[in-house]
This record gives sequence, structure tokens and C-alpha cells, in this order.
Amino acid sequence: MILQALASYYDQLLSQGQVPRSGWSPVKVSFALTLDEQGRLIDLLPLKEEVQRGKKTVLIPRVYQLPQPVIRTAGARANFLCDNAGYLLGIDGKGKPERTRKCFALCGQLHEQLLSGCDHPAARAVCAHFATWDPAAARENPILAPYLDELLAGANLIFRFGGQFLQDIPEIAAAWDSRPGEDEQPVYGRCLVTGNYQPIAQLHNPIKGVKGAQSTGAALVAFNAPSFTSYEKEQSYNAPVGKPAVFAYTTALNYLLADGEHVQHIGDTTVVYWSENAQPAYPDIWGGSIQGESEKFSPEILHAAMEALAQGHTYQLDGQTLEPDVHFYILGLAPNAARLSVRFFYQDTFGALMKNVRQHYRDLEMVHPAFEKFEQLSLSALLYETVNKNARDKSAVPVMAGAVYRAITGGTPYPESLLNSAMLRIRAERRISWGRASIIKAVLLRRQNTPPQLKEVLQVKLNENSSYSPYVLGRIFSVLEAAQQEANPNINATIRDRYFNSAASTPASIFPVLMRLYNAHIKKISNPKHKNHYERQLQELIGKLDETLPARHSLPQQQAFYMGYYHQNQNRYEKKSGVQKTEEDN
Repeated sequence: MILQALASYYDQLLSQGQVPRSGWSPVKVSFALTLDEQGRLIDLLPLKEEVQRGKKTVLIPRVYQLPQPVIRTAGARANFLCDNAGYLLGIDGKGKPERTRKCFALCGQLHEQLLSGCDHPAARAVCAHFATWDPAAARENPILAPYLDELLAGANLIFRFGGQFLQDIPEIAAAWDSRPGEDEQPVYGRCLVTGNYQPIAQLHNPIKGVKGAQSTGAALVAFNAPSFTSYEKEQSYNAPVGKPAVFAYTTALNYLLADGEHVQHIGDTTVVYWSENAQPAYPDIWGGSIQGESEKFSPEILHAAMEALAQGHTYQLDGQTLEPDVHFYILGLAPNAARLSVRFFYQDTFGALMKNVRQHYRDLEMVHPAFEKFEQLSLSALLYETVNKNARDKSAVPVMAGAVYRAITGGTPYPESLLNSAMLRIRAERRISWGRASIIKAVLLRRQNTPPQLKEVLQVKLNENSSYSPYVLGRIFSVLEAAQQEANPNINATIRDRYFNSAASTPASIFPVLMRLYNAHIKKISNPKHKNHYERQLQELIGKLDETLPARHSLPQQQAFYMGYYHQNQNRYEKKSGVQKTEEDN
């Protein structure tokens, strides 16, 4: 299904002129060799273009649509119309002159073979170039001298004749398109992607742009061990895919990976996504929705689009109608030596996927401090809550990050490792943040065996009616800490720094100590209204408890304790903010 979806996407891109036709591909080129009618080199045209990289302007090779480059391993194989100086000029910096002369000769043979029947002066000029050029004198050529270092380093070159690049001349392009097959004895079979009976590809084109994979590219479909051979079908003949389908799916996937705006890196997983109609608005909205922010659209537009599409309605965006029934695809890839591993692949209607994202944000929804800039917790912010802020590497565990992405996309339970990591940070830092409270709530809501008493406290705001003991004890701890802070405003460490974790896990042994401390703190509070407020709150909360405190809290009970503490804190801050606002209005 992955290859079929990518091949179909290629057809859409081809109809829009976004990708090259079969046998052609985008290639980075640095120079053009300008030839006269006799094939003599009369100029070397630099083709690099200036781009802004941060505060600096740098020169990078320009991209042209050129004949598909060959896959090179150990042997010498020439490309048509575009290659490095070793093949087009017979010089390189590898220190193997005999091999370089062989490469030049092979390239000349290829061009002679393909262009000998082409009646165009440019074709004759190229053939004459290979027949008359002397590689031994190339290093002293004054035309090449200013750029010799770049040429020896392997920069790509193309040919230019009469003011035209050779690949743009119809007769030259036709010679490439009508070339005979490369295989001496092509293997025919039924293509698994298209169902057509056609030549089967022995090797699949490399995929470039996956984080952590080889820069030269990695294979999505490959077999390299005898144990993978079945019925004597070696290499990619073991999973027969026709050459047109191989070109289509690899071109589409490389196109997606080259589009930085629509690529996400989640841990060690590179995620690409696309719609069946190849309209960019769909991945724009998906990327902004899953990350919680977008450079193109405001949070209000993202929210409105998500709500409309999740409810099965269309949405107008920049003159384009987004349809909820359009199929959308999400592919996660991870590096594996010279190959790629598929971490996940989802396909569904865009509306169904947006519904899952909306549910994700609803599960995470939590009252939060007024100073927070965003109303929703983005994916990166969510994962950041699981890492040690003092660590050198502040990245979330890759496997967990990928599992969280899958849970969001598929609407499935979150990985337990997400909750465990958040709990570990709460215990280590003795602090429960907006993000960690949201994680506790979201994970437990989706967990099937969460007790009903625990689910009743997994709310956005304080549940004042709950009498669930761990939740109430968390609220009591918040009140005791607030009383201590008012009694000793300049204190360096509160009861949270000393007793937070033990109060959550062994309340029977810790709360008697906390109550004795509270009695000392309440005496120091000079404001009688505040003193009465704390006393009234404590009496109300203690009245919700059983006569005996539990000796130990289970892990879910500890999570309820943290929720009670967080809710009570936010409730207190909201009331303070409300009082201040009322005073300002008056």
C-alpha cells in the first residue's frame, strides 16, 4: 500500500509539473561546459546561485532536470549529459589517473552510442568533444584553471551549446528517452504495484533526506542476504516491482523529503505526509495542527479548520476548499544502515485524521498558568516535559516519541513510557507543570483499565465534589504549602522540596508531620481573614477523607495526588488573578 500510494502521488505531481518524467530527475549542477561546433571547450559557465543561510549568503549548486543518474557502487558507470569532471573531462582529485581515463572513455562511448543517430549540431559537438579532448592537458587549460579545485572535488557539470543547455534541446532529450534498455536480458514479471507485466527493477533508486541515513541515500526496498531469497529470486526480484513504478515511488518520496515545510522529525523518525490530490493546503494544515503552530496560519485558523474538518464539513482556505473525504497518508521512516525501516504508515480520510488530532487536544486540555503563551500544548512541548532540563541532550526517547505520534494520529492509547517519563521528572524535580499534568490526564483517560474514581478527577479544572482520597490529599498538600509560603514569604525551601514525593507515596507517615508544621505556620499569619480561609479550606477537605490515612499509595493513586495538587494550585492562582482584576476595575 505504501508504494501504491506514493506511485499514485507521483502521477498527481507529474500532472502538475512538479516532478520529472520517467528517466529524468533533479540533479545539482555547479558548471556548464560551453562547446563550439567542433566540440572545443570555449567557456566554463558557473551555475551556482546565492541563497540566504541564516545571516550569511552562500553559493549552492543549481538544480536542473537531467537524465536519471546511474547508481554507482564499486565499478565505473557513466551518466548522460551530466557528470563530474572525471567522466566529462578525464580529471579528478582521487589520485587514480588510469581509472579516471577509463571513466572518461566510458562516458564518451555512452554519448557516442546515444547521439550517433541524432542529426543536431549539439550532438555532433558533444561527440567531437570526447573524440578530441586531451585529459592530460586539462589541468593546464586556462578556461578550467580558476575553478580547478571545485572540479577536482567532484562538482557536477553539464554541456551548453549555442546558448542552450543540451538537456533542453528536444532532439537530445528524445535520444535519451528512446534509449535501449540497460539490461542485457531484462527480467519480466507482474509488478506488485501496478499489476502490469513489465521489466522488473533489479535495484531501486536511493531515498535521500531521511535523518540519520546515509547522505548518498538509502533503500526502502532491498534484499542483501541469502535468507531473503525465495524461489531463487535474488535482490529486488524477490519483491517484483516494475521499473516505471520504482521510478514513480522513489521520485515521489524524494520529492516529499526534499520539501522541508512538510517534513517532521519525531525522535529518530522522519515523517512525511501528503494528500491524494497533491494539494499543499492539506499537509500545511496537518503539520500546523499536529505541532500546534504554523508559520503560514494563525492558531485561530488552524483551530477553525480542525474543528470544521473533524465534524465532516468543508473549510475554505486561501481560495481552496478543503474536503474532509480526501484521503491523506502519513509515513514514518527511520534509518537502518544502508536501508530504511518503516516505523508507521497511516491512511485515512483527512477529516477522520483531524478528528483524532482534535481528540488529542481535548484529552490534553488542562487549566494552565496565565503566563503561558499558547492555549494548546504542542507535540514538541509535550515531549520536552519528559526530558531532564539539565541534560546535554534534551531530546525525548526516540521510540517513545514515535509511539506518541502514532497515538495522536491513530487515536489509540498513549504509550505508558510517556506517563512513566513524566512521573520520573515530577519525582526528580518535585514539580508538576502544565504539560506533566496534561500527560497524566491524557494517558489515564485513554487507558482502558483506569478506575472510575480516578477518571472522575481527570478533568480540565478542579473537581471540588470529588472525595477520592489521593486527590483530596493532593489538594490538602497544596493548601499546607500555601500557608507556609504566606507565613514565611522569604523561605528558600517549602514542604514541597522535602515532603512532596513521600507525601504522594506514603501519606500516613508524612501528613501528621505536615499538620504539625501547619500548626506552627498558621500562628505566624497575621491576617485573620487569610488565617480563617486556610482553616476553613482544611476543615472542608479533611471532612472528605476517611478516618485513617492510607499507608501507601499505588502508582495511579500517586498520579491522582499530583492532579489534586496541581488543580488546587491553579484554582488558587485563578482566584488571586480574579481578585486583582476586580480591584483594578474598581
